This record gives sequence, structure tokens and C-alpha cells, in this order.
Amino acid sequence: MDVVTATCRRRHLSPNTEDAYKLWIRHYIRFHQGRHPRDLGVDGIAPFLTHCAEVRRISASTHMQALSALLFLYRDVYGKDVGHLKGLRNVRRMATVPVILTKDEVRTVLLRLQGIPRLACLLIYGSGMRVMECVTLRVHDIDAANRLVRVAAGKGGKSRNAMLSERLLPRLQQHLQQVVARHRLDVNNGAGYAPLASALQRKHPSASRATGWQFLFGSQFIRTCPHSGRHQRWHLSPSTLQVAFREALLSAGIHKQTSLHGLRHAFATHLLAAGTDIRTIQALLGHKHLDTTMRYTHLLRPVQSTRSPVDLL
Repeated sequence: MDVVTATCRRRHLSPNTEDAYKLWIRHYIRFHQGRHPRDLGVDGIAPFLTHCAEVRRISASTHMQALSALLFLYRDVYGKDVGHLKGLRNVRRMATVPVILTKDEVRTVLLRLQGIPRLACLLIYGSGMRVMECVTLRVHDIDAANRLVRVAAGKGGKSRNAMLSERLLPRLQQHLQQVVARHRLDVNNGAGYAPLASALQRKHPSASRATGWQFLFGSQFIRTCPHSGRHQRWHLSPSTLQVAFREALLSAGIHKQTSLHGLRHAFATHLLAAGTDIRTIQALLGHKHLDTTMRYTHLLRPVQSTRSPVDLL
């Protein structure tokens, strides 16, 4: 696994991708009763994936993740040409439609949230950020003067500017004051360090303790870094926001099958309904391809522009 880890780091894959790949490689080795993947060769991939689909009955997206992990293992780690995999069935993903919350539903849910979860959810709905993009924001990512939020490490490592609601500024500035005050207290207690990428830590050793590099939504707990021994404050766990949002959703009596990510869908759909240009929405969401953003137009137009036969009776 050390070679897999080194290859992931060399390719600058995200920590989540690295963990997922290593997990599937372990499952692959267990399925083949501990045999080394190099001895198995690429012929061992198809039986494992078929087992996952037919016996474990994993979803199509999980199936693709397992396939990607094994292709990474043989192509990038071992340098082998995989070629055409015999006996591997094609994976067909289900075309899902995002569940959209109405403006009234969003308002009702947000009113049932308090404290940090409320502020974070308002920021997600007001800017269209992903959940992980929100919790990993740093203090210096907030540009109140230009009403911008800098998303430094979005999906795929891409950076972009997101919009910042003018109505949210007073609450956000009050929260920033609290973050700065807590950071000063941490420094006085011998802590006050924020986790940084290894390259940045090496080039700017003092940046980890600078106020601007502290997480906007920091964790309640300070943890000791196993490598440096420093007392660091990480960002808020995404599950903290997700649980709070789910509880608010149930409390509001809304039974739609949605999650905190649904606020991002609501952001795009509500902007589109208000007449915002589709290219603008694409830039705000950070979509690489316009087709990804166009799905929101498909959600609105066929339904809203057509009358039901019942209404014509």
C-alpha cells in the first residue's frame, strides 16, 4: 500500500480519492484470497467486479469507482497495459433528476437552523458552493469589499469566485470577529496552527499560525498533528452540517429525498427561474461543461411550460 500511497501523492489525487482507491484494492486482494495483484494480472479484475455487481449488488457509481481504483493500480502503479477486459459487463448509470426545494421550503428549513450550521447553510444556498468547499474556506477567502468568496480548492482542484450575499455580510463579519478572537486565544495557549499543504508549509512556515489561514468554520476541538506535534484546529466536519440540515428538514415536515447538497441545486434553479444567464450560472457553479448546467433548464421548461391534461378538463 505504500507504493499506492506514493503514486497517489505523485499524481496529486485528493485524500478522499486516495482512501477510496486503497479500500477497493484491499477488497480486491481479499476477494482473491490474499494473492498479490501483480501475480493475478488484469484477468482478476473482471471476476471481482462481476462479484461486486451480482453478489454485493453495488450501485453503478460505486461499480465505476471500484473499476477506476483497479485501473489506477495496474496502469499507474504497475505500469501495465490493461487493454480490453474480457467478461466485464458494461456499466449503465441511472439518469437521476435532482430534487429541488422551493424558495418557501428553503426559507422554512433555514429558519429551523441555529448558529454555525445556519450560517454555513445560508452561505451554501447564497453562493452555490459544495458542502466540502464551504467547510474548507479560510478567513482570507472572504472578500467582503467585492462581495466574493474565493473557492481555492473546488472539485477537481479548480479554483473560482463565488458570489457573496449582501444580506449575509453582517452575520459573516460578526462570525469573523469570533474566529479572530478564538484564534488569539489559541495562540496564547500554545496552539493556533491550521493544517496546510506540505509545500506551502515548507515555503511559508509561519503561514500556519496566520489569522488569514485559519478555517472560517473551525472545529470545536484542537488536535495534535502526528507529524509536527503542533496543536491544530481543523475545519468543521461536513457531517455536522448534514445532520443539522436533515433534522431541520424533518422538523419542517418536508419529506423530499434531498440532502444539504440540495441547496446547491436550489441555488442554480432559483437563479435560472429569475432569468439569470445560463453561462453565468455555469461560472458560479464551477462547471467545466455547459451540459452539466443545462440539466437545470431541463428540470424547469418541460414542466412549467406545459399544462396537465387534468387542468384542461
